[in-house]
Amino acid sequence: MTNPPADTSTFAFGAYRTLEERRAQGKAAREALPRKAQGVYEPSPHRPDPIALLEEQEQTRVPALLPLRHERMGVSAFTFYRGTAIIMASDLGAQPSSGLQVQLCGDAHLSNFGLFAAPDRVPVFDVNDFDETNPGPFEWDVKRLATSFVLAARDNGFPKDVVADAALASARQYRTSMAEYAAMKEIDIWYDRVDATVMESWAQRAGGKTGEKAVRRTVAKAQARTAWTAVAKLTKVVDGHRVFVDEPPLLMRVPEDSMARAMMFGALPGYLESLAPDRQDLLERYEVIDVGHKVVGVGSVGLLAWVLLLQGRDADDILTLQLKQAQHSVLEPYTAASTYAQMGERVVEGQRLMQAASDSFLGWVTGQLDREYYVRQLRDMKWSPDPSRFQPVGLGTYAELCGHALARAHARTGDAVAISAYLGRATAFDEAIRTFSLAYAEQVTSDYAAFTAAVASGRLEGGGASTDAEQFHAILRNPLQAHEAATAHSTS
Repeated sequence: MTNPPADTSTFAFGAYRTLEERRAQGKAAREALPRKAQGVYEPSPHRPDPIALLEEQEQTRVPALLPLRHERMGVSAFTFYRGTAIIMASDLGAQPSSGLQVQLCGDAHLSNFGLFAAPDRVPVFDVNDFDETNPGPFEWDVKRLATSFVLAARDNGFPKDVVADAALASARQYRTSMAEYAAMKEIDIWYDRVDATVMESWAQRAGGKTGEKAVRRTVAKAQARTAWTAVAKLTKVVDGHRVFVDEPPLLMRVPEDSMARAMMFGALPGYLESLAPDRQDLLERYEVIDVGHKVVGVGSVGLLAWVLLLQGRDADDILTLQLKQAQHSVLEPYTAASTYAQMGERVVEGQRLMQAASDSFLGWVTGQLDREYYVRQLRDMKWSPDPSRFQPVGLGTYAELCGHALARAHARTGDAVAISAYLGRATAFDEAIRTFSLAYAEQVTSDYAAFTAAVASGRLEGGGASTDAEQFHAILRNPLQAHEAATAHSTS
């Protein structure tokens, strides 16, 4: 039996610090790394070959899907950036940092923000991709976000001042929002979220009634993207039974007598165990009636992404879940190894920390061949903007919205008081991030040219998606054979 502490007048659950101590930490970080230094980007003299980093990352992916990955990344410098978080992690890891830790998204570009339904069915705006999440210096997410605005704006042919202003706006709003969170009660930060009402007030401030109407249209679009819109697009009824359509390689139905289907069903009880008891009880009322594989995203292409079709009380009670393969975060070599042994759990717990409200069915599972997955609903009022449709007038407002959402996520997981003390009230940090993002965008443009040259030379396989359906169905029929092929690819 342990003795009680000598002083029983107070008790702290963790390493409690006073406001003065927290502010002092932020100011000390500013002394160690001045805000102006955040604007410096100098490639390390030992910078790895960016194409070699991609090749290394792709060794564990389905080889037959790599041409499709390269095709999607090759559309523009921005789409290349979307697929190359591993390169920027390497570059940021070689730079000095503030040392002020938060739970990082790890891939905080503008297309990884958007609307989705909170459990109370209210659409909220937040970060929505966590494949690379891991603790690290707060400014890494800010820099990746600001650079994404530079690249997207350049792809759209916007004037130089619009490009630079969008990057500045995201950083400025991050700083001012963090100052607001630093003045809030911890519990109020935890409950804060950006819902439709908040979005409308932002849009009205920027664009008056026109902006407010645009937000309402966007929210309406998100609300219309229910599970049934996915069902209508991805499934069909055959002999009275609803099944996934078969459109290789983007969507493939897993045959009922396949090894992959049997292996999937064998793993699903492990997913239930990752859920709270009330969610377990709800899902036990559903039956899995079909299984498919759906290619998603840009950088994620080549990872396995299974889809499950579930039916409840009748044929009108349908739920669609996605099991997406999770691997180690690209941040880990430059921050610290994940505290989670299972990478799906790493993604899920990072998401729960950063988001104001998360998917009710968010969980994880380890499948056959020790592949690790996280699980979520395939579509539940999810919406993200199409960067090619941005207009200069709205770009800055969207940059501010993303900056605010990122600050809220970091305030939940890091020390808002210390970070705000580091950022200060002046514009030094904002201007430094603008300078960095413009410089790093040039690095991305150079890497993109090297990437397109590697595809053209055959070093990276191009040509887009194969139309050989048999090749992809072989993967579904015999995952062991596919696993052996991927292993052979990684050692060749």
